[in-house]
Amino acid sequence: MDAIPTTERLRAWAKGSFPLEAAVELLIRAGKDIHAGSPWIIDYGEGNAGVDPDRLLHCASVWSGGEQRVARIAASLSGGERVDLSNEICGLHRDQLEMVLAAFAHANGSHEHSCVVRNHDGCVVGFERLASLYPWPEAAERR
Repeated sequence: MDAIPTTERLRAWAKGSFPLEAAVELLIRAGKDIHAGSPWIIDYGEGNAGVDPDRLLHCASVWSGGEQRVARIAASLSGGERVDLSNEICGLHRDQLEMVLAAFAHANGSHEHSCVVRNHDGCVVGFERLASLYPWPEAAERR
């Protein structure tokens, strides 16, 4: 058994790539059984594990319709086959849509955006980090 939980190994693998981070977080928060033996998880050793988007899509073929849509979106974010969002978005439940919106905002890097801060005279005095455009839902983490 892994000393480091598989979810943390996946997060370590994705770190530094907003689309990969979004894909991994979407899968983790979607509540899929993520463990070292999952056939769509690649074991890279040394604390890292990655997502194989093709295997993910193959394994997801037995999941519910909404779960398959989430998997296709996550696979696409992780470099797999592109998806037709007009087909995928329409079939999501509200909680799945909320997670997908957060994934899109994360993949875009909105959690790293900032804005110019000006004083009362309009002079630039610095920058301020903005909150994520659509943060990850808290409830989804407990699923």
